Amino acid sequence: MKILHILSFTIIFVLVACNSSDSTVNEVEATQKLINNQNELYVGFVIDTLREERWYRDKEIFEEEIKSLGGNVKTLAANGDQNVQVEQAKLLINEGVDVLVVVPTDASDASEIVHMAHDADVKVISYDRLILDADVDYYLSFDNEKVGKLQAEAILEKVSSGNFAYVGGAESDNNSKLLREGSLQVLQRLIDNGEIELVYNEFTDNWSPDVAKENIIQFMEETDQGLDAVIAANDGTAGGVIEAFGDQAGTIPISGQDAELAALQRIVAGTQTMTVYKSISLIAKEAAKLAIDVGNNETITTDTSIKNGNKDVPSILLDPISVTKENIQETVIADGVYGEKEIFE
Repeated sequence: MKILHILSFTIIFVLVACNSSDSTVNEVEATQKLINNQNELYVGFVIDTLREERWYRDKEIFEEEIKSLGGNVKTLAANGDQNVQVEQAKLLINEGVDVLVVVPTDASDASEIVHMAHDADVKVISYDRLILDADVDYYLSFDNEKVGKLQAEAILEKVSSGNFAYVGGAESDNNSKLLREGSLQVLQRLIDNGEIELVYNEFTDNWSPDVAKENIIQFMEETDQGLDAVIAANDGTAGGVIEAFGDQAGTIPISGQDAELAALQRIVAGTQTMTVYKSISLIAKEAAKLAIDVGNNETITTDTSIKNGNKDVPSILLDPISVTKENIQETVIADGVYGEKEIFE
């Protein structure tokens, strides 16, 4: 475990100055507390953004769990800027973190962070989004192919033929590709036999709801084609598409993901068909435990591995849950994510 440097001069000064005064005793106690804290495992959490509701919850639960397990933690958010994220990672590495947990802004470019960390003998856990083309130590996420399958299956329960749109996430995020693969595994048979025509199939820059809205408006204006169903990769893009539909909202089934409050309210109102609940409490606590175990050189058992272009990364994949109006009570409400009043107001 790394220990941050304290100038020995400071310690010597405090001890030499020691006398019966309360102020001197307090200085000694403060110095000792600093030394003790530096002996605790230090975890760095670099996160893509805090602009979306869900990531605040990840941050808060992760930090709380790290502290409850006896560690120290610092979180830095890049808010979508890859260069900023690299500098934040460098800062934490220079501060002496034992483990770096990363939600990459750009899955490929984040390989630079892994190289820097390993040069400093710091292990890297890829959180929720897989870092590509790098020697990542561990990956913890939900089964994103399964998320995509759940989205497609829920939409097919409403509409099983016609013009479908796939509104993906950011192309720079490997999760977007996994989600799309999962959905297409369900849809492909119907596409091949002509029951479904995939008339729109695009990624969405930065997962932006505004970009999703603009893209769908542009598609509908330029092609003059109607849509019978939409598989949107997350609740944000779903919200953008629903805005694009205007008066048609509620007549076209649309999926989502993340169980955001606004999405749950839309599901109750009937403008969004479903979302996928990935327990933030579960993933954040599992990530905190993994970080502490990795930092303490414990033996780590994983249930699978995921190829990232460089290696088969030891991975822990958690189970997602499909949420519709019918099971909101026994999922997000039962887990205490939101209360009935918030959702049904």
